[in-house]
Amino acid sequence: MDRGEKQQQLSLSKCSRHRCSDWIFLDVPSDITIEVSGGTFALHKFPLVSRSGRIRKLIAEHRDSDISRVELLSLPGCAESFELAAKFCYGVNFEITSSNVAQLCCVSDYLEMTEDYGKDNLGSRAEAYLDGVVCKSLEICVEVLQQCENLLPLADELKIVSRCTDAIASKACVEQIASSFSRLEYSSSGRLHMNKQAKCDGDWWIEDLSVLRIDLYQRVISAMKCRGVRPESIGASLVNYAQKVLTKKPSLWNGSSDPKVDLVISSIGHDQRLVVETIISLLPVEKLVVPISFLFGLLRTAVMLDCTISCRLDLERRIGSQLDLATLDDLLMPSFRHAGDTLFNVDTVHRILVNFSQQEDSEDDMEDSSAYDSDGPQSPSHISLLKVAKLVDNYLAEIAADANLKLTKFMVIAETLPAHARSTHDGLYRAIDIFLKAHPGLSDLDKKKLCKLIDFQKLSQEAGSHAAQNERLPLQSIVQVLYFEQLRLRNALWYSCPENDHKPVHQAWRISSGALSAAMSPRDNYASLRRENRELKLELTRLRMRLNDLEKEHVCMKKDMEKSSSNKFISSFSKKMSKLNFFGHNSSRGSSSPSKHSQRIDSMVIERT
Repeated sequence: MDRGEKQQQLSLSKCSRHRCSDWIFLDVPSDITIEVSGGTFALHKFPLVSRSGRIRKLIAEHRDSDISRVELLSLPGCAESFELAAKFCYGVNFEITSSNVAQLCCVSDYLEMTEDYGKDNLGSRAEAYLDGVVCKSLEICVEVLQQCENLLPLADELKIVSRCTDAIASKACVEQIASSFSRLEYSSSGRLHMNKQAKCDGDWWIEDLSVLRIDLYQRVISAMKCRGVRPESIGASLVNYAQKVLTKKPSLWNGSSDPKVDLVISSIGHDQRLVVETIISLLPVEKLVVPISFLFGLLRTAVMLDCTISCRLDLERRIGSQLDLATLDDLLMPSFRHAGDTLFNVDTVHRILVNFSQQEDSEDDMEDSSAYDSDGPQSPSHISLLKVAKLVDNYLAEIAADANLKLTKFMVIAETLPAHARSTHDGLYRAIDIFLKAHPGLSDLDKKKLCKLIDFQKLSQEAGSHAAQNERLPLQSIVQVLYFEQLRLRNALWYSCPENDHKPVHQAWRISSGALSAAMSPRDNYASLRRENRELKLELTRLRMRLNDLEKEHVCMKKDMEKSSSNKFISSFSKKMSKLNFFGHNSSRGSSSPSKHSQRIDSMVIERT
């Protein structure tokens, strides 16, 4: 014991003797000294043994040696609690309150101040106050639980904690029921219904619980779940508690060279880790009871504090189940690795996307065959899929500028969602273009792998024009862009002629590149593909017939070359070529198709579609 501790103990002893001088019998000399943690009391044996069974047994054991000093170093509540117990033994009146009832229950149990050693003893007085006053009020129960933080595990053994937690849960449940009844009203038709717009006042206790320590708060929330408190209320309490507890701590990343400061920061980090892990374990299983931004905040903190893997995986699963509500800022989770790694935590986002995709697949499997229409282009599940696809494309565009981002990580994020998730590939093309610009050292093979992710038929006119002039794309991709742009232009020209009854060339390509096919579910898309397959077969038949016509004309040209001069041959050749049109349409308004049979096939295709 150093000099400072000795001086502090001496000052506490003097303070205790000074307090005792106000209520002990000064005219009777002291015959016993009680030493407790934090103080020393010069008292008398008779008042103490008349109420305390423990002190009576200690004195009786040393009757021969006439004991004059007793040590009670493990007494709960230290000097303040023993002073109240001693006052009670001396018959000094004092008030039992919410701030001392837990101490009185514990110290009376330690000193054995029960009915066996005195009628209406301190133990029964404290128990009566606990049952008659504390358990009747939610606020007082919270105050008592705060006092129990320094009295564990004895307060738990005496069931003080369990009685207070059960009382809080019961009161909160009653308040919610009363609040629900107050929101009931009759409609114009005379039916009783609940007014959802009315303010719910049954959750006023949320702010009160934020002062509890995490272990006691966990017990209160668990008791509320057993009592049937609404999941929305429990979620709101968890959000409020996390904001109050986690934000009032100092930052873990403040640089410091002082080992004492580092030790304090390490202790704070352990406390915060315990808070985060406990809150995650208390989250209700129901969806949408807490904001998804709060879940992302918990996940960031869990990664930063290196919480258990099970906690992080649980959060990722919860986020994946409602990912369509997330924003780009939510997904941009920083990486807390060394400087050579990526700026953003791509692996965590990938696991969240996998959870979302697996949930979508499980929902599709659970649907009955008679409910196929529920997964159509306007179904809620498909709308959420389109939202997530757009979110992922924006996320890819943000992380693509990171020079340390590997190609494999970029591609695995882009390939996580199914092919029918994107109605347009403009966002994906933009992200890939940014990646190519930030990674100029990519090989041609890697560029081709990357550009295979893009369906150039799903690019808008503006994106297609940009891709056609993009020197960063491989030559094969540019050729594809030009080809589909040419098809789109030809289709536009065909449809601009109202007198034309024929379908444009490669109508199947136009259908597959439209927004309708992109917005279809796998089942609807399968039917569309079968229809497109039939149209492709018909188109192939028309092309074969036109090829036969071309061969016949070629034979005629050979004969003309043998019979006529060069001038006559050129004239004949130009006239014959003007009659042929490989795409099935003549430039002259009065000309007809290459064959009547192809006209019949075109009309059949139009009727089927």
